[in-house]
Amino acid sequence: MSLGSEFTLPMYATNPPNGSVPSDLCLPATVISQNMAAFKQDVVKKLEYTIHKCSSFSSTYVPENIQEDKSNDQSSRWSSDTNNPPQYLTLKLQKHSIVESITFGKYEKTHVCNLRKFKVFGGLQDGNMIELLESGLKNDSIAETFQLRHTIVDHPFPCRYIKIMPLQSWGPSFNFSIWFVELIGVDNWDIVKPCMDWFSAYREQEVVRLCLKHFRQHKYQEAFESLQRRTQVQLEDPVLSRLHDILVTQGDYVGTEHFMEHSVTIGLFSQYIGQQEYRPVWRPIQPSDSEIQPGMRGGHQMCMDPYTEMIYLFGGWDGNQDLSDLWAYHVPTRKWTLITKDTEAEGGPSARSCHKVCLDPERRQIFTLGRYLDTQYRSPENLKSDFYVYDIESNRWTLITEDTGMMGGPQLIFDHQMSMDVAKRTVYVFGGRVLTPPAGMADDRPGCVGLVGTSEPTFSGLFSYHVPTNTWTKLCDDSSRPGSPGVPTIRSRVGHSMLFHPGCRKLFIFAGQRSKEYLNDFFTFHVDTHEVRQISEGAKKEACNIPAAGFTQRATIDPDLNEIYVLSGLSKDKEKRDDNVQNSFWVYYIAQNKWSCIYRNENTGEQYWNKMQHLEPCPRFAHQLVYDHINKVHYLFGGNPGRACLPKLRLDDFWQLQLCRPTHAQLLQRCKLLIRKHRFEELAAKNQMTALHYLQTTLSEIIDHNDPEQTKEFQLLTSVLFREQDERGMTVADGSEDEELDCHHQRSQLFDQLVSFFPDTMTQPTGNLIDLIPL
Repeated sequence: MSLGSEFTLPMYATNPPNGSVPSDLCLPATVISQNMAAFKQDVVKKLEYTIHKCSSFSSTYVPENIQEDKSNDQSSRWSSDTNNPPQYLTLKLQKHSIVESITFGKYEKTHVCNLRKFKVFGGLQDGNMIELLESGLKNDSIAETFQLRHTIVDHPFPCRYIKIMPLQSWGPSFNFSIWFVELIGVDNWDIVKPCMDWFSAYREQEVVRLCLKHFRQHKYQEAFESLQRRTQVQLEDPVLSRLHDILVTQGDYVGTEHFMEHSVTIGLFSQYIGQQEYRPVWRPIQPSDSEIQPGMRGGHQMCMDPYTEMIYLFGGWDGNQDLSDLWAYHVPTRKWTLITKDTEAEGGPSARSCHKVCLDPERRQIFTLGRYLDTQYRSPENLKSDFYVYDIESNRWTLITEDTGMMGGPQLIFDHQMSMDVAKRTVYVFGGRVLTPPAGMADDRPGCVGLVGTSEPTFSGLFSYHVPTNTWTKLCDDSSRPGSPGVPTIRSRVGHSMLFHPGCRKLFIFAGQRSKEYLNDFFTFHVDTHEVRQISEGAKKEACNIPAAGFTQRATIDPDLNEIYVLSGLSKDKEKRDDNVQNSFWVYYIAQNKWSCIYRNENTGEQYWNKMQHLEPCPRFAHQLVYDHINKVHYLFGGNPGRACLPKLRLDDFWQLQLCRPTHAQLLQRCKLLIRKHRFEELAAKNQMTALHYLQTTLSEIIDHNDPEQTKEFQLLTSVLFREQDERGMTVADGSEDEELDCHHQRSQLFDQLVSFFPDTMTQPTGNLIDLIPL
């Protein structure tokens, strides 16, 4: 692997250009920027290549077959002679090129030898490449294109060789097959040549920086100064060089603490904090005995206005009947207000559950659509899809239409999703099951319980409602019931999540249920272009890396942080309802296309959750979760705990959830603890009485003695005194060269620990020169 795959250029605090390099090692910044502009403007093209080498091939399935796209010819492919690793194909480009993407063609039918998992590498030499892609192909007949990594520190880098390494086929134990490969990129020499010059200079600089790091670590001061003087390469940001001088050279531990305090003050730890995993902190919100609050319910709806810090709650099912009360909760005063006990009596919607609401915070309006009806109430008159808006300022309900189905919108649906595009004043409605007249068999109550009945369901498509013109538009049909010419189809469902991101203008749609099938696919719909893009199919191989397929997950979005949050409740095995509810919380990082499970509690049993009732909400479904993206706080209310012995039981507990990362103060305390521990160990090697006094005073005061882990670690530090005493007889005399070198190494290790809190662009290379020596 080349240096470029492991090391990145520093962004020096004293030099403004990002990724700048000393002048004798690279092109001038103006040339690079002109080159980047030309690269962006140049039309990319198909890149010609030949087969350079392969690991093996079977019979007539030679590597050259991948240069022609013959999807109907089963023999037109490369097939390995075995599936024993490593298997690979190395392609040699006709010219040095900046390779942007790779396309894999496929056979016209599914095939067991298709690549379920593979990697792509690239480089200027066939024996020295970096990883450009790790992905997998769908087992179908549709060609797939993947973007390849083609920049380092924002500069395009050229390749001459591309290596495709199959890792797994769709059929277990089958050999690997590749049917067709097309590479897209830029081979214009006027663009590629400056990139090659920059890349060569970049690698040269990284070699110098590795040498500088090695020399400094081993106290080869003359070699360090000579190399730095000759090359004018800086090992790291001068700020961190100053830290190294204070800590490692001078051994000034007090000065090191002051340095870290200043670094925290000017925000140098912020990037590190942003890279840490969240830690969920639940807090129950309990009103005083004299205050009123909403009663027990599930299948209700909530929305939040983050600008006024008001949460609105409407309707639901209390275990016996649908509700029609409307509540508001003011976060700063922690007070519930009953706006109306019966919205129908105020000209608003009738009692309902399994409906949906969405809020326009700019115009302070709440829209509500849909509801569930028990079978005996499904007369033609009742199956109209009424659509209401509530004006918060005037406290008035308005019936927009008696039946959205007659206006080009959805029929009467339940367990659908609604999202609001505030800027364009457009409501999006997707999925949900269409309520139909009874067919002689009663349905179970959905959403609140998790079943949608036994009759063949009809699912609703994707619709938009433009508020100013009172206009409904069908955007997509359900894939099982295409009905409108020219309207695309997507797979509709119930109990899913749908979130609108105003920045990228996309709906993010995740999971849900179709009849007895639980889904956990994840895709986006661009509201302007109507492009559907699959993020994840929810295949079994991904099951441990994404939220489990579940009926009642709740999701929120933070468009500022580019993060989606999912609280999961009911797992897919509905036959074991007593045991299958669990709490798990996931974060999806949109920019990184990565899921992370930050919390999971699979404990079951009423006794356990009774103990936890003031610490964490018990597992549930049919609850509601809203998010304040300004103050970064979630709020959860009610739901169904899924107790088989109490099927009508609903909850009325109210919770606040904050996702916490280490604070600047906590990181500073951690740094001071590291510094004082190293100071103590250094003292213990020289003067045990001084070390003991330091342990009992200066080190003890930084310990959080209420923290069991810190307390235990502190108690174990006394053993250092005895260890040093035992080893002292075997060490060389005080002040010897070996002792000084050992002290230098210990301080260097502390320095490496401390710089890990600083931005990567400021630090020395993470790799070590000695690790590059082949064994």
